[in-house]
Amino acid sequence: MSNIVAIVGRPNVGKSTLFNRLTESREAIVHETSGVTRDRHYGKSVWNGVDFSVIDTGGYVEGSDDIFEEEIRKQVLLAIEEADVLLFLVDVREGITDMDKTIAGLLRKGTKKTFVVVNKVDHTMQQYEGDIFYKLGLGELYKISSISGSGTGDLLDDVVKAFAGAVEEELPELPRIAVVGRPNVGKSTLINALLGEDRHIVTPIAGTTRDSIFTRYNKYNHDFFLVDTAGIRKKGKVTENIEFYSVMRSIRTIEYSDVCLLMIDAAQGLESQDLSILSIIHKNNKGLVILVNKWDLLEKSTNTARDYEKEILEKVAPFRDVPVLFISALNKVRIHKVIEKAMEVCNNRKRKIPTSVLNEIMLKAIEQYQPPALKGKYVKIKFVTQLPTYAPAFAFFCNFPQYVKDSYKRYLENQIRQNFDFKGVPIQIFMRKK
Repeated sequence: MSNIVAIVGRPNVGKSTLFNRLTESREAIVHETSGVTRDRHYGKSVWNGVDFSVIDTGGYVEGSDDIFEEEIRKQVLLAIEEADVLLFLVDVREGITDMDKTIAGLLRKGTKKTFVVVNKVDHTMQQYEGDIFYKLGLGELYKISSISGSGTGDLLDDVVKAFAGAVEEELPELPRIAVVGRPNVGKSTLINALLGEDRHIVTPIAGTTRDSIFTRYNKYNHDFFLVDTAGIRKKGKVTENIEFYSVMRSIRTIEYSDVCLLMIDAAQGLESQDLSILSIIHKNNKGLVILVNKWDLLEKSTNTARDYEKEILEKVAPFRDVPVLFISALNKVRIHKVIEKAMEVCNNRKRKIPTSVLNEIMLKAIEQYQPPALKGKYVKIKFVTQLPTYAPAFAFFCNFPQYVKDSYKRYLENQIRQNFDFKGVPIQIFMRKK
């Protein structure tokens, strides 16, 4: 299970630069098809074989200077509540500012492991100047340059060690389904509707050290866990109107799940927060079903649902092979269809294609449309196999893997989707040297 590292600090101390450095090994930010707006705050990283998620709080602060301080305060409070490890970034060139002192005060009250990271330390003299930050009373300092990367290795060594204390409780091997989305779209209403009848066969299980709640659903020939963090825990002093809130709250839930039900409000449609959450689902290779809630309240004509679905799928491109359901959680309209569709997606995520069948179909598709030549080099793909991963991933063996462009990988993915049912599931395509 991935841990969450949150980078906190006042504006212009280099949070986004450090974020880019930590996540670049996974191309979390610069993927050409993803759209920068939904990717710039959340990424995946790996160090010494340990996976973790990184969230850059700075990307979420917008607006005029006078609201900066209040927004940053809210984010630090939420980061203290939700993250496993906090990186408090300060700027050696500016020394300790009033806002640094305010943030340090909030962090001292929290119980989460905090690393004070003194950034922009580019030469020896600044190493000594950085010692002033001991005054913040948060312990050891890590002096780094996020632009050049110096000092980040030692920092990450200790960050990864800090994860070691988190232990997960063993749960039965059942599918895990999470309801995610912005605040007030009806997530809790849906969960209550699903669990409302026959309460006695429902057993809430406190899942892990991190307070995720796994509620077992065992009826109508279905047996799975509903994963819920956001609906059950106290929201504290954090207001719900910031994108950061819904993204931060969703990360944990998504990482604990196999399939995510992304719920949106029919009247509001798919918004930037939803795309941020969708990006997290996609990066974690989780199954996806999009639920359009409060559909009964919308005025409709003959093609309303068809047009609405088309608009949603255009926004979530290139991952368009996704089921969309129109429901009313309050009136329990089509909620059993939600469970059926979630289980279908869960099965699709586990689907394994025999290598002989895969080669027969895919080599034919490759023959019909060869990879474009690059620098006079012709790419020949000779063999394909499905990798033994927990989510669908395929390796194509060829002579020049580095010359295969993303557009051709999308062609290969589309061919796989046309021939095999992977609806609702992200597919990874890897080119390997034969």
